Order: sequence, then structure tokens, then C-alpha cells
Amino acid sequence: MSTEALFDLSAEYEEMLNKGIGLSGESRQFFIEGRLKGLQALLKPPFQPSRILDFGCGIGTTSKLLSEMFPQAEVLGVDTSENALEYATEHYGSSKIRFRILHELAQESEFSLCYVNGVFHHIDPLQRPGVVTNIYNAMSSGGMFALFENNPWNPGTRMVMSRIPFDRDAITLTPPETVELLTKAGFKTVCPPKSFFYFPRQLAFLRPLEAVLTHLPLGAQYVVLATKA
Repeated sequence: MSTEALFDLSAEYEEMLNKGIGLSGESRQFFIEGRLKGLQALLKPPFQPSRILDFGCGIGTTSKLLSEMFPQAEVLGVDTSENALEYATEHYGSSKIRFRILHELAQESEFSLCYVNGVFHHIDPLQRPGVVTNIYNAMSSGGMFALFENNPWNPGTRMVMSRIPFDRDAITLTPPETVELLTKAGFKTVCPPKSFFYFPRQLAFLRPLEAVLTHLPLGAQYVVLATKA
């Protein structure tokens, strides 16, 4: 079964995902909220996006949370899965949150923030530069691009991905590869890659240390934050 077909199974998506991330002892919601908390810490005031692109929005959960984080902003979620977009529209669509099929992104522009999580390891490496260029073209000058990816340098990440059907054959990106991908498209990195999610629930008492470990590229996920110069 293709990756696209797996993502079209919206009803089974969360079940398949939880089968993998269950090894951490946490839920999908825990990781979504953790990423957004980390992103908010990196986006220093007075940055306030007016238009947000949730690239690879899936069933729209993060789009809704981005709207709550930046209530003054319009949020657009794009994806390749029509089933996922129908679910997202039904559950989260509003005057502030819209969802469109990916190829319609060319009709949009002036995004001041783009959020991407766990998408690029599903894109053929030869096609990644073109995808980044499309995002670059859709963003406003000075717009911020936050690209979250699974960290192949973390053994737990590799184990989790091996248990998820739609991640099993994915081609991961190391932090330096992601930085190079963005800079070649014209983005300027704002800071070195930051890592998140070092400790599973069994070691939750150590999580206060994560705030000082973000510069070590060993967390389960990392983010590269860049700007359209």
C-alpha cells in the first residue's frame, strides 16, 4: 500500500501512529503540544504572524492549536489526502481555519509563518528542493519557516518509525541535511537546530533538563527555524 493510501485512511491514522509512539509512554497530543511550546519559545516577540501555513496538516489537529496560539492569524492547512482534509474541515474548519489540497497552494501567498512536521521524510529526496522552493514562494518577506523532523540520530526515533506502517520506509533527514535544504532554497537559518523529547515517560522526572539540552542533536525530534530573507 502506498504512503498516500495510508494517509487517506483517516480513521486508522491515529491508531497506526499511536502503535509506534506508544513506546514513549506518551500520546500524539503530547508531542503536538510539545512542538508548539518549543516553537513559541523560539518565536520571540514582537513576532506575530498574520497568516500561517500548516504544510502537511493531516487531519487538522495542529492547525486548530496554531489558531489558538495565534488567535489573530488566519491558518491554512494543506495536504495531499482528500479524506484527511474532509475530516479536518468537518472538525476544525472555521472563518479563521481553512483546508485545501496541496496543489492549490500555488494560489496562496504572504504567509508569515509556515509550520511543517514529519513531512519531508516522506518526500523523495530529489523532490525536496522543489517543495521547499514552493513554500519559499508562498511566504512573505521576513516570514518564519519552522521545519520539524524526526531525528535519525536518536535510536528511539528509529525504533518508533519501524513500528509505524507509513514511516517504516521513510528516508529521514539529519539536522545538517535539513539546514542545507533550506539554505539552498534561499532561507536563512535563525539559530542552530533545536532538539526536543529526550526522555520517555518512565524518565519524566528528568524532563526539566530538556530546556538546557535543546542544542544537543539527540532528541527524538528537532526543528530548524529559518526566515525568508
